[in-house]
Amino acid sequence: MPPSFTREEEDDEQEAVTMVGIPASELSDEDLRRELRTLHDTRNDTLVSGSRSALETHTRRTLELEQEFLVRFPPEARVD
Repeated sequence: MPPSFTREEEDDEQEAVTMVGIPASELSDEDLRRELRTLHDTRNDTLVSGSRSALETHTRRTLELEQEFLVRFPPEARVD
């Protein structure tokens, strides 16, 4: 049987999920590139084997870092 959570515990868990890692805007260029590589390398494993929460966190963090990458390196990002 899955664990039972109070509303407050669920809110705390959601807050923890949304606050993962250093904000993208505060990462050095090198750290931003490294974190993006790591997320792209681990995407399939997270999709196939991760929990729903892990997938949501992974997706949210990837989007945050990719958006920062587009701001910092527009010539390198070929968005059609």
